[in-house]
Amino acid sequence: MAEPQDPPRRLDKWLWCARVTKSRTGAQGLITAGHVRVNRTRTRRASHDLKAGDVLTIAVGGRVRVLKVIAFALRRGPPAVARELYEDLTPPARPAPEGMPEL
Repeated sequence: MAEPQDPPRRLDKWLWCARVTKSRTGAQGLITAGHVRVNRTRTRRASHDLKAGDVLTIAVGGRVRVLKVIAFALRRGPPAVARELYEDLTPPARPAPEGMPEL
C-alpha cells in the first residue's frame, strides 16, 4: 500500500482498488452517470485526480456512501486492504417511522 503523500491518482482506479465497484469499467460508468462527487462537486471524469483527504459522495446500490480518501494502492488487494484506503463517513441509516414497512 502506498503512503498518503503520493501524487494524485485516477478516481476510477481508486474506486476499483477500494472495492466500491467490481471493475474499472463499472467505476467509469458510475462516474460518467454523475453518481460521484468529489469534495461536494459532481464530476463526470473518470480521470479526475484524487489526493489524500478528498471526500467522495457516491450513490451506489440504492444508497449513498461518504468516503474520505486516506491512501492509495498500487493494485487491487483483498477487502481488508481495501478498507485501509478510506475512512467511512457514511451517516447511519435512519430507522423507519413506526407503522411504516421497511423496504
